[in-house]
Amino acid sequence: MTEAGKGHLAMLAFSALVAGSFSLGALAAPLIDPAVMTAARFAIAAALVGGAAWATGGVTGALWRAPWRLMVLGALMAAYFILMFEGLVTAAPVSTAAVFTLTPIMAAGFGWLLMRQRLTPRMALALALGGAGALWVIFRGDLAALIALEMGRGEWLYFWGCAAHALYTPLVRRLNRGEGALAFTFGTLLAGCALVSLWAWPEIRATDWAALPAIVWITLAYVAVAASAVTFVLVQYASLRLPSAKVMAYTYLVPGWVILWELALGQGGPPLIVLAGMGATVLALWLLLEDKTPPFTEQKPAAD
Repeated sequence: MTEAGKGHLAMLAFSALVAGSFSLGALAAPLIDPAVMTAARFAIAAALVGGAAWATGGVTGALWRAPWRLMVLGALMAAYFILMFEGLVTAAPVSTAAVFTLTPIMAAGFGWLLMRQRLTPRMALALALGGAGALWVIFRGDLAALIALEMGRGEWLYFWGCAAHALYTPLVRRLNRGEGALAFTFGTLLAGCALVSLWAWPEIRATDWAALPAIVWITLAYVAVAASAVTFVLVQYASLRLPSAKVMAYTYLVPGWVILWELALGQGGPPLIVLAGMGATVLALWLLLEDKTPPFTEQKPAAD
């Protein structure tokens, strides 16, 4: 398998794993402070990824040179996760997942700004189609609401989190100085954990951990292992092999996975009219994956 093929496979697994965090997160979000949840998930994920990185000899002194790189990436991912849980307090998992599918468009923009990645016409069409499908799902097929931009508070909060996620993707490529995916992920998680813990320390101390409901612990275990440790490695691995827009294009599969999660958890599915928008996002993914032309050219400026 080619390196690009491995990147695609990594992102397919990413889309399947990250979907579960929406459905489980919606159940746990009202029961724990989002920053506290994020600090805990970063701590667990950092321990897991760090152990693997140390065991394979991937953590070297070079990782700690220019630590500002890790702090920037950690802050972006912390913002994403905190705003995700804040959004899930009021937003439905499927519509929140639809907001997530707007990240490829934003990632393409950031990819051009940071790496001068240029889209092919086919990729631009795919991103526009996927974005339109996402908006259809977010506004539940209501054209009047779409025209008026009547999006809920939860969706708006998560939108800004997704902007942070989209910026994170090209920055991985821009700031990486030859570190392996495991080691670089470990440094990012460690930095994110430190930043969130400092910011939310009063809430962390005030949390009655023993009294938390079982669903919070289940969600924490899932998001820390599957939706943090594993997906962090997957997205960094893919980001070093694929352009930013193609990496994030796999988010188009997330709403479909979320519907399956919702059905499995007995939460029911979305209205049938919403499925038209999801069909558009799947078509957008197909257009991207079938694009055989060189997807972009880029120039990587020397990091400061």
